Amino acid sequence: MNALYIDADACPVKPEAERVATRHGLQMYLVSNGGLRPSANPLVQTVIVAEGADEADIWIAERCGPGDVVVTADMPLAARCVAAGARVLRHDGSALTQANIGQQLAMRDLMADMRAANPLGTGGGGKAFTKADRSRFLDRLEQEIRAAARLTSP
Repeated sequence: MNALYIDADACPVKPEAERVATRHGLQMYLVSNGGLRPSANPLVQTVIVAEGADEADIWIAERCGPGDVVVTADMPLAARCVAAGARVLRHDGSALTQANIGQQLAMRDLMADMRAANPLGTGGGGKAFTKADRSRFLDRLEQEIRAAARLTSP
């Protein structure tokens, strides 16, 4: 069975993902530690996990696999999902695959080291989420869901 898993804490594309999942009749799981308003959509299940830094990640990683699509900005979770055979997207629509996940994890670690070494605590933040990012995400999510469906079709 195909499913769409959303690492929902601080996810800026939940409504867009729900529209695409609904159009495809795809079960969608919004997974977080709490604070989400449940959707009235019967295809959307809000999953509230126990408090803890990686509880939502563990829940998603234990369930996803081939034919599933995962949306996350968390690189360790993305790596686990890619290893499980799921298709993985960031919120800006960029795909995380076997070919690039190692580089993404290394970059994440490098940036964490650089932030830790900054004695003045200046900088950081990251770029703003734009309309172009949202549009790219919608296009790419559509492509990934179709590709996942082909993968699991008889």
